[in-house]
Amino acid sequence: MIQHFLNYISVERKYSERTVEAYRDDLRDFCRFLGWEPEEFKPEDLDESDVKAWMLDMIEEQHLSPRSVKRRLSALRSFYKFLLRQGKVSKDITARIIPPKADKPLPVFFREEEMQRALSNSPQDGLTGEADPTAKRSNSETVLRDDLIISLLYQTGMRQAELLNLTDADIDLNQGQIRIFGKRRKERIVPIGDKLIEQIKKYMEVRDLEISTSRENDRFFPNLTKYTLYNIVRTRMGEVSTLKKHSPHVLRHTFATTMLDHGADIRTIQELLGHASLSTTSIYTHTTFEQIKRVYNATHPRAKGNNEGKK
Repeated sequence: MIQHFLNYISVERKYSERTVEAYRDDLRDFCRFLGWEPEEFKPEDLDESDVKAWMLDMIEEQHLSPRSVKRRLSALRSFYKFLLRQGKVSKDITARIIPPKADKPLPVFFREEEMQRALSNSPQDGLTGEADPTAKRSNSETVLRDDLIISLLYQTGMRQAELLNLTDADIDLNQGQIRIFGKRRKERIVPIGDKLIEQIKKYMEVRDLEISTSRENDRFFPNLTKYTLYNIVRTRMGEVSTLKKHSPHVLRHTFATTMLDHGADIRTIQELLGHASLSTTSIYTHTTFEQIKRVYNATHPRAKGNNEGKK
């Protein structure tokens, strides 16, 4: 029954492989708690109290965070909705379960001056931002690829998986736009500027000379893996930023925050990011407000802390 559900969300709903694996692990944990093997799952023998007991076990025995508990409960909810549609159960025993509240952390992002240093055409001297005017970047496929990866993530806001799956056919240089397939293969179009277009052309020219045209796949970045992509971003951004986190997703946050700071409306950002819900995008307004608060408190003479010692 569980496997039938996993096949359904994989084939019919087109969930990513990673999401399907997470749902599988969450439902297996529920079965483990019940003392069953996944193949022995009997929904008709369970009620709301079993779900509450499982939630208590996750909090008190497994010491899971509220976010992890909420995610596992979400998997069980989806499973029971499936069972209801299939006529396997008469009621949803998860319907009245209230998950623990979890504080949603604000997204971290790189400052614009850090991005300018990361995107410079000359190597940087650590965190000083001082470029060596006599140094020249190599025009090898690898260096051009790494430069372009940073530019694409920052200027389009695409996710790591979206960049890895990007193909030549998805990029329309004449129209100045990129077609991106997001979660559940939802398609969106993101415009790109002239500088990025020239960067793409230069990379493709060198790539096609250095790499055999008979590639195993038609991906825009041949042989690029998730591990390699992460290391490229971590290395490049680690040279210019003091943030502890230097992942591709931070560049996505940076794209959204930069757009908002320069006057883009929240619905436009929602479309560009491919968010299904506006509430997901609205977290960036909180980020910008936190910036405003910090500037206000640091500069306004009547702000908290600025009058200390003054009588």
